[in-house]
Amino acid sequence: MSQLKTIQDDDPPLWLPRLAGNKGPRFLQIADALQAAVVDGSLKPGDRLPPQRHLAAQLDIDLTTVTRAYDEARRRNLLEGRGARGTYVAAPKVESAPVLDLSMNTPPPPDGVDFDDMLRQGLSQVLMRADNELLMTYHLGGGSDADRQAGAKWIEPMFGHVDARQVVVCPGAQAAIAALILALTQPGDVILAEPTTYPGLRAAATQFGRHVIAVEADGHGMVPGMFEEACRRHTPGLVYLNPTLQNPTASTMPAHRRKALAGVAARCNVRIVEDDPYWLLAEAPPPPVATFAPEQAVYISTLSKCLTPGLRVAFVLVRDRQERERFLVALRSFALMAAPLTAALATQWILDGSAGRLMEGVRSEARLRHRMARDILAGRYSGAGDGLHVWLALPAYWNPSQLARAAAAEGIAVTPADAFATGSGSVNAIRISLGSIRDRGHLRTGLQRLSHLLARPPEPFSAAVV
Repeated sequence: MSQLKTIQDDDPPLWLPRLAGNKGPRFLQIADALQAAVVDGSLKPGDRLPPQRHLAAQLDIDLTTVTRAYDEARRRNLLEGRGARGTYVAAPKVESAPVLDLSMNTPPPPDGVDFDDMLRQGLSQVLMRADNELLMTYHLGGGSDADRQAGAKWIEPMFGHVDARQVVVCPGAQAAIAALILALTQPGDVILAEPTTYPGLRAAATQFGRHVIAVEADGHGMVPGMFEEACRRHTPGLVYLNPTLQNPTASTMPAHRRKALAGVAARCNVRIVEDDPYWLLAEAPPPPVATFAPEQAVYISTLSKCLTPGLRVAFVLVRDRQERERFLVALRSFALMAAPLTAALATQWILDGSAGRLMEGVRSEARLRHRMARDILAGRYSGAGDGLHVWLALPAYWNPSQLARAAAAEGIAVTPADAFATGSGSVNAIRISLGSIRDRGHLRTGLQRLSHLLARPPEPFSAAVV
């Protein structure tokens, strides 16, 4: 990866990485080579690195590329600047044991994608083409025409051509869910959901005085017969479904089950809120439930799970005009708009193809991480091989809360099944998320610690005497 040369006895060693044209961005190649040289001892703490201009000239690359490489190496705590004296290899940073976070469901760093460069270029294009005053003022219509067009393009793989006028741009899926609860239900109404489901639904429903009632589910999702019985018993305001790589179970509802549930909803005149953040990450997913009951369902697709949570943009397909207006009124009551600047960036990325490339990178990295989890967790792994999370059944000698506490003592954060429960029954499982730990090596360490923890019964509790 790298080589050392000595120019003169009084000069510092000249470190030169070997760059390959097809191995990703050059600045990352330089940073990776530098890290490898530190690991194998070719570079030692206190060694002086070549000046940036010198290295750029030696490698015949732009100075900006070298500057970005050194910045990346500093972010990894590999380098330190000493003013006019130059840049040196840093001494190892001593850290208290960091928490390895397997609890937060965020996309992993995209494989083979220079995210920083994509962000700079995207913002540059937005600022060059847009009216900057419009980016810094209020927008009341659920997104600009361009944003709605981008939303229609984003959900085109699920539905084919979509009328952009039926798309509402929202500041994230959680805001969309809350606004739909306000728009489609009344205080005291029942909302039906599966026994384990996205906690944000329960949080919003409780805040607004609605009641979430669990409907029995099997390995394919909500059971149609039980759904119909619950509709007749409770006259619900809506049913919430998360059918693709469901959070937290990671199961995907087959097409025949989706069609059956859509039929029940139509017969019972119950609105469907289909929250589908992972559809684009799944391998050959079935058509959305909304395709089987287009007038009955509202469809949510967020960018937070496929691209990055920082955009805070979700697209909601609401076909009925009056319902769409009620939804916008509800949304404006607590979240006036998606931030115009990030919405414009999302639109730029979708329309110029950057979003697709970023999503492919996320998908590739996520699948690699699932393979890692399958190898380390062996027989305990029951994931789908894609998406962002794994639902991990626990051995009988552990319960979810107990395991979460023991994992925390080992420096690992996981999410117990109780966090997702809508019914009174409990499931002996935890959810682990594979994207929130940026570094694959650290992820491997976290999974290995968790595997070792699961393999042994909990230690008996004994109080300390002091």
